Amino acid sequence: MKVAINGMGRIGRLLFRRLLGQEGIELVAVNDVMPVDNLVYLLKYDSLYGPLQKKLVLEGDCLHIDGYTIRAFQQEDPSRLDWKSLQVDIVLECSGRFSTKTGAEKHLASGARKVLLSTTGSEDIPLLIYGFNQHQLDASVDIVSPGGCMTNCSTHILYLMQSIGIESAHFNILHSYTSRQELVDTAHAQFRRGRAAAESIIPVEIDLVKSLDRLFPLKGRLAAMSIRVPVTNGALTDITLQMKEDVNREQVNAIFRKAAESDYASVLAYTEDELVSADIKGNTHSLIIDGSLTSVVGKQVKLIAWFDNEYGYTSRMLDWLHYWKSFL
Repeated sequence: MKVAINGMGRIGRLLFRRLLGQEGIELVAVNDVMPVDNLVYLLKYDSLYGPLQKKLVLEGDCLHIDGYTIRAFQQEDPSRLDWKSLQVDIVLECSGRFSTKTGAEKHLASGARKVLLSTTGSEDIPLLIYGFNQHQLDASVDIVSPGGCMTNCSTHILYLMQSIGIESAHFNILHSYTSRQELVDTAHAQFRRGRAAAESIIPVEIDLVKSLDRLFPLKGRLAAMSIRVPVTNGALTDITLQMKEDVNREQVNAIFRKAAESDYASVLAYTEDELVSADIKGNTHSLIIDGSLTSVVGKQVKLIAWFDNEYGYTSRMLDWLHYWKSFL
């Protein structure tokens, strides 16, 4: 399988690193409007995951690493990229700019066979969460939204807790600050996002409920908010669920412990260790249920789930690439 990455932000650059060791998958091209020498620098040195442990050399518009040659483009419009000549099977659309069907189809028009977004796309793009409903993929699907990191965490919690019965659920996601915030106070359409990210705890608007409404028959019974906190990596989902019947802490924890030991092992982990956010850096799971923090009052359940918003999410994108190979 030959893949290309469009958009070399946090997710695109981490995928670059991780794709180098994927059997049966060859990264043949990347595209971003930043100067290529700046891209090489950011690929070599990462403040979260450390220096690249491979030799990366730039020659003209080509990146040489581990015996591979990867073309580097600076094209703002994907329709002007020649994916066909590079025989690109799947484009990883990581720019955040082409998440509508019309936008993603520009890659198909340029010769790519399929497109995998790095976010939740428009409603006319299938929303398929790995480990939940990836089996709905068929050969006719050309563009897939794998959801976002918060959706991947939340989906599995709702699905597993539905075995008891959910009346309502509220997701409060404490999330590290991102590039969509600011380092110092400045103007922003969402006023709070314009405040200095490393200086405050900042509530921000998210569209998680819209995604979950597409996956579960719980419309009108879900709510979500996100609070950005002054750390550079990691997230904690604080979920309050109102159940249809009385439950107890042991019963709830048993559901997630069993899932983590069986079919969900690759996407869900369970722990009772006293973790902090630094402990999940580099964790490949979509969520790590912290059973030590589960609490129950009557029909109300409080759950805490950790996730590395970058490493866990890129792990699911890699899962998707391997899964999609059999359809090409």
